[in-house]
Amino acid sequence: MGIVDLFLHSCTPASLLGALVVLLLVYLASSSIFSSKADGKEPPGPRPLPVLGNLLQLDLKRPYNTLLGFYKKYGSVFTVYFGPKKVVVLAGYKTVKEALINYADEFGERDQLQILDDFTQGHGVMWCNGDTWKEMRRFALANLREFGMGKRLCEDKIIEECHHLIGVFKNFKGEPADTTQPLSYAVSNIICSITYGSRFEYDDPEFTSLVDRTYRNMELFGTPSIQMYNLFPRYLKWISEKKEVHRLFAANRKQNLKLFSHLKETLNPEKYRGLVDAFLVQQQKLEKSGTTNSHFHNENLLMTVVQLFAAGTDTTAATLRWAILFMAKYPKIQDQVQEELSRVIGSRQVQVEDRKYLPFTDAVIHESQRMANIGPVALPHRTSQDVTFQGYFIKKGTTVFPLLTSVLYDEDEWEKPHSFYPAHFLDKDGKFVKRDAFMPFSAGRRVCLGESLARMELFIFFTSLLQHFRFTPPPGVSEDELDLTPRVGYTTNPSDHKLCAVSRK
Repeated sequence: MGIVDLFLHSCTPASLLGALVVLLLVYLASSSIFSSKADGKEPPGPRPLPVLGNLLQLDLKRPYNTLLGFYKKYGSVFTVYFGPKKVVVLAGYKTVKEALINYADEFGERDQLQILDDFTQGHGVMWCNGDTWKEMRRFALANLREFGMGKRLCEDKIIEECHHLIGVFKNFKGEPADTTQPLSYAVSNIICSITYGSRFEYDDPEFTSLVDRTYRNMELFGTPSIQMYNLFPRYLKWISEKKEVHRLFAANRKQNLKLFSHLKETLNPEKYRGLVDAFLVQQQKLEKSGTTNSHFHNENLLMTVVQLFAAGTDTTAATLRWAILFMAKYPKIQDQVQEELSRVIGSRQVQVEDRKYLPFTDAVIHESQRMANIGPVALPHRTSQDVTFQGYFIKKGTTVFPLLTSVLYDEDEWEKPHSFYPAHFLDKDGKFVKRDAFMPFSAGRRVCLGESLARMELFIFFTSLLQHFRFTPPPGVSEDELDLTPRVGYTTNPSDHKLCAVSRK
């Protein structure tokens, strides 16, 4: 479905006509919008229309599919206009790696999305630049590690959460069930324990509403309407999806401030419970010393926690949903995983140190991440200076999209890029092998903060679930009928589906 069909679907005739008139006036007032020329050869790309750019050619439900087509036509560095916004797309493993690793500084800034800038205002850790980004990233990394990321402490938290999650799955009694909420709640509890210092029960309405609103916002961010708002914010303030995002964010903000208030009232500077405590203590120290213009202010705390919460919940939970769906889709592979788990682990709890003894299971998890393609386009980058890259001139301040789906499905790097094929990560002797083109967490300066946490979660949650359950399609549904089409959203979650978790014990 094209952009015209999508926009018509979401707009009334009167509002659509009004929007088009406004856009025409914008064009007439700024007729040179596409006429600026830089000194040097710019990346090629499809010819843009005034104001609309290449929007008529883009599938805004799944824009990465259109970008893959442009990649084949224009090469690994090309230009696309999202409306008036010029974007340089980097595609293919070699090009993305070269840009993000070898030209890390030049491509290292973060570009903002309007819908997020409405709230973040340059605060937090994911959607900022300069000193704020450096200070908040340094703080977040140090405290994520301090409170367990990559350590046995975090492993114990994940194992504890596995017991709660397994209990929920057992309550399904083998009947068809949607795994979205229990997996989201389990994964979210890990980041909650690290940030707030405690986990929550799955029936706690304060907790479930926080998770559910975050999940809904991630859906809305990927809708064509919100993408159009990002491009034309002054003229599309009226769209219902934008109002819903604002309402959901306001509710999450209020709830987080309530949590912060409680943590502040019970704060013990000698014993931190989580990242929020560490931030509050540092904030108090700086206030007592008379330090001004500190980055440790309330908005940076709020945005850092909100961003870590969203990133630490959505992507890992979505990957687990895909992994379980793949097991139901490919029962012979599920057989092999469970045989290896039974032979090597037996009935005891899997631990991270077991990974090296479970090469096939590890390969299946990695292949699930590759095929899930959770972030088909990395969070948008921006050039920090003029740069000549692969013979093309890219001006300072240009938005850059690293097309990660072109890396994970690169036909020059993967033997069967479009098939679920765990052998991608196994050598001829069945031992696990790393692959350079495995880049689901992006790379370089802006690589995912929680990569080691996500890897630990995926391994322990997946293996624990496969020890206890066999996953099958609902009665009357064949493996071939299970849909692997991702739903619309900022990340590629599986489409709505139900599976049966049949107890193995």
